[in-house]
Amino acid sequence: MSKEKGKGSKGKKIRKVISIFVAVIVALGALIALANTIIVKDCIKTAKSFEKVQYEKPQLVPGKDENGNWVFTTDESFNVMQLTDIHLGGGFMSVFKDKKAINAVAAMITAEKPDLVIITGDIAYPVPVQAGTFNNKSGAMELINLMETLGVYWTVTFGNHDAESYSYYEREKVAEFYSDKNLQYCLFQAGPEDIDGFGNHTIEVKNSKGLITQAFIMIDSLSYIDTGVINSGLINGLTGKYDNIHDNQVEWYKTEIERMNAENKAVINSLQPGENGGLYKDFGTVKTQCFFHIPLVEIKDAWSEFADNGFKDTENVKYIDGILGEPVCCGLGEDNLFEAMVELGSTKAVHNGHDHYNNVSFSKDGIIFSYGYSIDYLAYIGIKNEGSQRGCTIITCNPDTSFEINKYNYYSNKYDNTLLPKETVEMQFEDVTYQVPIEE
Repeated sequence: MSKEKGKGSKGKKIRKVISIFVAVIVALGALIALANTIIVKDCIKTAKSFEKVQYEKPQLVPGKDENGNWVFTTDESFNVMQLTDIHLGGGFMSVFKDKKAINAVAAMITAEKPDLVIITGDIAYPVPVQAGTFNNKSGAMELINLMETLGVYWTVTFGNHDAESYSYYEREKVAEFYSDKNLQYCLFQAGPEDIDGFGNHTIEVKNSKGLITQAFIMIDSLSYIDTGVINSGLINGLTGKYDNIHDNQVEWYKTEIERMNAENKAVINSLQPGENGGLYKDFGTVKTQCFFHIPLVEIKDAWSEFADNGFKDTENVKYIDGILGEPVCCGLGEDNLFEAMVELGSTKAVHNGHDHYNNVSFSKDGIIFSYGYSIDYLAYIGIKNEGSQRGCTIITCNPDTSFEINKYNYYSNKYDNTLLPKETVEMQFEDVTYQVPIEE
């Protein structure tokens, strides 16, 4: 009896320990959830604390055309700001870094006063070991509140971190956050339902005659090839298992180009004799620029060709500026987007993010590939203390269809980075500028 009693007492002790352990885990989870709720509210309060951007001229207001696309109309230059890899954790472990990222975005937008902001992915970073949360809605809501407070028109493409397989919300649901009809300035559209990905959409700039002078095509570069929890996130990122833009997305891209070309040619044909002279040359093939997160494999191929040639230009690859601070992490397979771009002759520049230390720009077969400066204070270890990679890209689109691409470091004197530590603020980096002339 004593032995049986001893066994029973031991079993009770084990059950008691397990119960205490479970209770501690539950209590800890509840405490973290409460902390994250408070933190997100605090970050959103910070996002809402900025003043609305004051434009020197009346702000351009877009309208929707018969195709359902957003269209800006102007006979003057049109300025686009590209931001990328903001990496808002949305949790108790990332609160201070989130606020720095929010301030960086607000400071650059307030100074530049762009007509349109395009953010090329990885807005949220719900990686629990760094952010303290699985909730990918938190980072998205921090950005949404910031952008709507600043009062600038904006849109996004998704990155691989915006909806991890372990996140609370899937990609489709995240698209709903940005498609909310209550948002006054967000121009994001989820895109055709029969096309892979979310956020395949086009925004156009037209002149007073109705000619498209420039169009911006946003494409969802998707995420990881494997979507299981074990193969997602950092593991897939480290192994380079990224997806490629799918064939039906490429076909959609081609259809968009053909549609816009047809629209411009119809406008040209409708003009009176003498008004349409030379317009086919400049406007017959619409000038477009593409925006997405994960770089194309052609960027990696072009850099290899350039490096193999002793870091000198080749017949097809021309270096423009910037550095390649880390390997190009492109899709694991191949896609046909670049081939379609060359074939149609419409797209003159491609803008992406994803690789935070890369800000290199070069042209391949006449198409510019431009890495955007990142914002990230969170994802890369130690990156919060570095500054040469942090900034924005300004794309000035001229009425004659030419454009200029200027890259500015966040720590240049034109931006107010007041939330940063003194030792970081004192870092200064040269601005990077280059121009794309009108085609002869």
